[in-house]
Amino acid sequence: MDNAKLYKPQKMKYFLVIDQGTSSTRAILFDEKFAVVNVSQTEFKQFFPKDGWVEHDANEIFDTVVGCIKDVMKKSETTHKEIIAIGITNQRETCLLWDKKGNPLGKAIVWQDRRTAELCNKFKKEGLDEKINQITGLLPDPYFSGTKLSWLLEDTKTPKDFFMGTIDTFLVWKLTEGRSYSVDATNASRTLLMDINNVSWSEEMCNLLNIPIDRLPEIKNSADEYGETSLFGGKIKISGIAGDQQSALLGQGCFKAGEAKSTYGTGCFMMLNTGPDVKLSKSKLLSTIGYQIDGKVSYALEGSIFMAGASVQWLRDNLEFFPSAPEIENLAKNSNKNSNVSFIPAFTGLGAPYWDPEARGAIFGLSRETTKNDISQALLEAIAFQTKDVFECMSSDGVDLKSLKIDGGMVENKYFNQILADVLNLKILLPDNKEATAKGAAFLASLGSKHTNSLFDLNEFVGSYEQFTPLESRDSKYQSWKNLVNKILA
Repeated sequence: MDNAKLYKPQKMKYFLVIDQGTSSTRAILFDEKFAVVNVSQTEFKQFFPKDGWVEHDANEIFDTVVGCIKDVMKKSETTHKEIIAIGITNQRETCLLWDKKGNPLGKAIVWQDRRTAELCNKFKKEGLDEKINQITGLLPDPYFSGTKLSWLLEDTKTPKDFFMGTIDTFLVWKLTEGRSYSVDATNASRTLLMDINNVSWSEEMCNLLNIPIDRLPEIKNSADEYGETSLFGGKIKISGIAGDQQSALLGQGCFKAGEAKSTYGTGCFMMLNTGPDVKLSKSKLLSTIGYQIDGKVSYALEGSIFMAGASVQWLRDNLEFFPSAPEIENLAKNSNKNSNVSFIPAFTGLGAPYWDPEARGAIFGLSRETTKNDISQALLEAIAFQTKDVFECMSSDGVDLKSLKIDGGMVENKYFNQILADVLNLKILLPDNKEATAKGAAFLASLGSKHTNSLFDLNEFVGSYEQFTPLESRDSKYQSWKNLVNKILA
């Protein structure tokens, strides 16, 4: 018999990643060497019912997840049999309530939402900042899920059996059809309800926020068994979850203490791996969980900036400066380099290190000669200046960074990357694979499914980097910008 007729080529195996972001959902198929095979993406509606309020329709989010997965499987001619495991990475802090049938009890409150500012100010006035920081690593700010869940519980008539959590918990619940009710340690560390020191729900914080601790999901490793979904033709296991910024930390290969990355998506989040010990910041950065694998935690310091790519979207959609976001690069390049325009993108308050939910955006230095090119340039500078704020906080906390790895939609703009290198006076490293966030979730799916033995086995798949080195000083402009921020805060 002809041996050629006996040989059946093995079909390739894949990791399927759900990247559930603030403005869109994506499904990305990675091969076993963590190269992107195919992508499907769908935007969804943003709701702004009041000033400072931001909401999502969780049913619409889940529909986009299902739609993107089916689309990417169809485009790749893949069935459930070829998928090793699913990894999930998600917008953090956004949270909701739902019933036992999986129906959301109202809209999800988005991480950008500031409706609980009054409650957070009350905690500050009562002098609870330090206590909250010691327990959770966080600060009393509307950014985090705990005060949002507290508001939802007060505002919503809940049935006897109700569930609550962040987007990852909701997605796992829906994908497993109610069989799995869990949250990974990174997302749990963003709720204001978890004791960061022992990775368990804090009775003290739950009591403070009137959250029934017995209704919270089980906290699990970032690489773990989260159940199976049967919604795509057969059983596929879910074996890795991390909040988007922690997932990017892993995707960028920041496996060791002292390595840092900054992600420029809707917001900007700079994160430093601090290793197995909690490092509390003296300069209002956040202490959080970088990842938890096999019960071992690697902690991180983080500076959170609420508006980065979302500010570019604002210029695109609200002021109609350009039809597509990447066009800001050419506008900024053609700006008047002697322009004194400064942009403070505090559309939803200011994050680190100011933590002022009441601050609002402003543009200074407008004149008759000002063009949209000048305003575009000022916005790109402002995003870099906010990163500089966080960088200086890390320096004052004793961190000595030699380089910074970057990712996210905005880093396609190489002119912005050069501005960043100039402002930080630091070597900026741009990965050849821009899908760092999704790749981190694929890494976790591989670890959780035992396809890979250890985190450090993944080093060879991190990739290479393009470097941007400082060409000019922007210190004087940064100092002028800082002075204008102080005017906003005053």
